[in-house]
Amino acid sequence: MQTSTGTPHPITRYGSPVLHRRCAEVTVFDDALTGLVADMFASMYAAHGVGLAANQIGVDARIFVVDCPDATGDHTVAAIVNPVLHLPEQRELITDVEGCLSVPGQHADLVRCATATVTGFDVRGTEIRLDGTGTLARCFQHEVDHLDGLVYVDRLPAKLRRRIITASAEHPGVGAGVNATPDR
Repeated sequence: MQTSTGTPHPITRYGSPVLHRRCAEVTVFDDALTGLVADMFASMYAAHGVGLAANQIGVDARIFVVDCPDATGDHTVAAIVNPVLHLPEQRELITDVEGCLSVPGQHADLVRCATATVTGFDVRGTEIRLDGTGTLARCFQHEVDHLDGLVYVDRLPAKLRRRIITASAEHPGVGAGVNATPDR
């Protein structure tokens, strides 16, 4: 597990309003943003996650952080501000197990694109582009969903979603996530 100079915050649980609305664009790139990103990394590592969106610690801002492997096992560690998700026109879809720190202790099979790209900015406001395969591609899609007000269970059939949310409400915290890796 990595460490961070930031301060861990509690993970926001499914049902909290900040998780169910589109997050606000970031317009100021300053020390406060750098501090927030450090706190997000600290929160993600404390919760044993591989990705975390700002609204998962209660912050209404279009930012996510990842420390996640791609299909080759190489890890990408990054913060993406105001991300835009790009999916290929010719989409290879993969069904895999997914979980979420905001829905602890639960997982479900979910179809996602095998590859994904995000464009956005780093904490200094410099444009960046990240390409992902495997779990990293799934992570990009999962985190951008969060910033758009969707949690992975919102993509599941209603009956399964209700069962997972009910079971998660009884869970105290972190469980296993995508591909038996830590939750996002």
